[in-house]
Amino acid sequence: MRDFAFIGFLLVLFWFALRRPFLFVLSYVYVDTLQPQRLSYLLFNKVPVSLICFGLAFASWLFVGDKSETKMSPRQWMMTALLCYCWMTTQSADFPTEAALKWGWVWKSLIFAVFLPFTLNTRLRMEALAMFMIVSASSIIIVGGIKTLVTGGGYGSLNLMVTNNSGIYESSTISMVAIAIIPIIMFFLKHGTIFPLPDWRVKLFCYALIFACILIPIGTQARTGLICAAVIFVMSLRHAKRPFLFLSLALVLGLVSLPLLPKSFTARMGTINNYQADSSASTRIAVWKWTWAFAQDHPFGGGFEAYRQNKIHYEAKNTTETGSSVDVQQTTIVDAGRAFHSSYFEMLGEQGYPGFLLWITIHLLGLWRMEKVYRRFKMRAPKDGLWISDLASALQKAHVCYLIGSLFVGMAFQSFVYMLVGIQIAVDVYASRILDQESWRPMRGGTAKVEQWNKPKRGLTPQPE
Repeated sequence: MRDFAFIGFLLVLFWFALRRPFLFVLSYVYVDTLQPQRLSYLLFNKVPVSLICFGLAFASWLFVGDKSETKMSPRQWMMTALLCYCWMTTQSADFPTEAALKWGWVWKSLIFAVFLPFTLNTRLRMEALAMFMIVSASSIIIVGGIKTLVTGGGYGSLNLMVTNNSGIYESSTISMVAIAIIPIIMFFLKHGTIFPLPDWRVKLFCYALIFACILIPIGTQARTGLICAAVIFVMSLRHAKRPFLFLSLALVLGLVSLPLLPKSFTARMGTINNYQADSSASTRIAVWKWTWAFAQDHPFGGGFEAYRQNKIHYEAKNTTETGSSVDVQQTTIVDAGRAFHSSYFEMLGEQGYPGFLLWITIHLLGLWRMEKVYRRFKMRAPKDGLWISDLASALQKAHVCYLIGSLFVGMAFQSFVYMLVGIQIAVDVYASRILDQESWRPMRGGTAKVEQWNKPKRGLTPQPE
């Protein structure tokens, strides 16, 4: 029955897309985020659904989309350059077969991120895309939240509808995504136009979803989620009208909820202070040291899956206290073929210094551009562009959450994040278009600003002073 439900929903979406072709873009977002082919038993997993939706999304824009203002932004050119560079490193990868498998989905993430801003030329489309991303991810998050409330969860034991702990279903990745979308959910509570506001049903669902998002790091017991939650909380103080009251209430709520948390969760979070006693943290540090040394000898990287050749050893320390005495046990552990456990070292080891610099520039430039948009529109009235400022701020928070979370998880090419980058570019272009048009508005004397006179815009006829 699950297979028929997925197929039925997708067919209905395709039917409406025949009249509104932009829905083909949203269908790809749904398939790529939720990955129903991994939840299917018989039908969906036999068909390349993701590739079909990708082709339909591109074809719909190519044949019927508005391309009058299509222009590549600097970050789109950078992602194109990163795509080409990854293709080159794949041809000379140290592990050609494994690298080809990863390249099989990486190229779709990058191309779709480059293509996405071309389709997001209105506020409705930007909101629709963000909503589909949230709702698709919420299908996983709500299930995880319910199971956390019922069972308490557990590291590596919280079943998120699939047994394969990879992609967005990986515990640290879904924890990061769950926390990152909270600011965007808050944006919809304040400025959403797809559903009427204020509406108690919309508010109830949004607040319940935020609660489920907070439960995901508890259920998965992923330390990445706890760190991301702290980052989002600190960034939220910037926009709080009464930051000290907000901070006090949060501390009280944290102290009250602490006894209600599972003991396994508090025990695992306690390993943050003593990484040498935790084999997972010790492994990460050893792999990072190996990757740094590997990059010195291979400055252009070893291609996808280059970590498979690593051989590491580290000293694990376990400290136990018995009365007034402290017993320290030290064990030497040897391992091989351990994953990078960090997007930064993943890029450095696989794509070398050129790929790493392209990747980090794409993300840092996004934070800077969202900050500029936020500052330019934050003093406006709600009907005069304040939503642009708040959306830019929400996307910036989500992006910072990713950059912090990816310090500890290898998700450099996670497609969900590149969709966020695509929305950022669209918001930036949309805001620039509004500012350009406003510079042509007639002034009190019936004249236009002369400094932009040599750059006429479509539908606007400037008059020189």
